[in-house]
Amino acid sequence: MRPMRSGPGQSILLLVVTGMVTLGGCTRMSEGVLDESVGMNGSFEVTESGLPVNWLVYTPKTVPTGDFDIIIDTLEYKDGKQSLKFQVRECSSQGGWHSPGFGMEFPAVAGQTYRVSFWFKNAGSEYRVRVGGVSAKEGEYDTIVQSAENTEDWTLIKYDYAVQPPYERLRFQLNILQPGTFWIDDIRIEEVSSGG
Repeated sequence: MRPMRSGPGQSILLLVVTGMVTLGGCTRMSEGVLDESVGMNGSFEVTESGLPVNWLVYTPKTVPTGDFDIIIDTLEYKDGKQSLKFQVRECSSQGGWHSPGFGMEFPAVAGQTYRVSFWFKNAGSEYRVRVGGVSAKEGEYDTIVQSAENTEDWTLIKYDYAVQPPYERLRFQLNILQPGTFWIDDIRIEEVSSGG
């Protein structure tokens, strides 16, 4: 995956992202901190203000109908020294910015296939992971997995997704749809060579 880039003179970009704005006002749909020097941060090793850097997160501040905590877990992890944990007591089953979770868009090439992989553990929650080719106003998504199955051990999911024209961005999104505890770690998005 190509690293995120910015314009000249912006070697380190650190800003708080307030997410998307609804037509009716300034409702924040997500929170996040971006820092191009960190890269994708798929193992959640870099955090700022309790959030993983370079991800847009649906937090208790942006999902007021939920009751949950987002934890950088230094005891349970698959890669590096920590993972991202959702401890959910109450939430909407709608998904998107209505439910606890996170997502991000990455540069992609129309017609290219990408392998999306991640490790997870689940205790009681129902979760959904989607990936899709997107533009500013629309997208075409596949659901990689939606399950309420408990997994005590770290479990690997791999999924190949072909970005269809005219889309030139790839979006990864996780939502927790039912109370429980969910861990995720070591998210990777890599181009698949034509040889497989």
